[in-house]
Amino acid sequence: MQTSDGSGVGSNEHSANPANDARHASNVGSPMTDSQAAFWYLVECQGCKELAHSLRTIHDLALYHSDIPCDSAEKSALFDLKVLWEGFERMVSEA
Repeated sequence: MQTSDGSGVGSNEHSANPANDARHASNVGSPMTDSQAAFWYLVECQGCKELAHSLRTIHDLALYHSDIPCDSAEKSALFDLKVLWEGFERMVSEA
């Protein structure tokens, strides 16, 4: 599927972080590094539901309550926030 500018839906061309493409994700079977384990510990301590709410709030503030125009990099960053909060919401619903 293509967007109006001709790029594919999964295109990383304007991503704020080109490495965020899921195809570049670490092998699920490989052990976590110490920093990854520390990050997941913080996520578990903070709570996925709370993190999802915070990320959604920041997204909505930037998108709906700001007069600052967004270019493609900012739109991509907002989409990245959306991906994160939806991932946390899925983790809550599957728990």
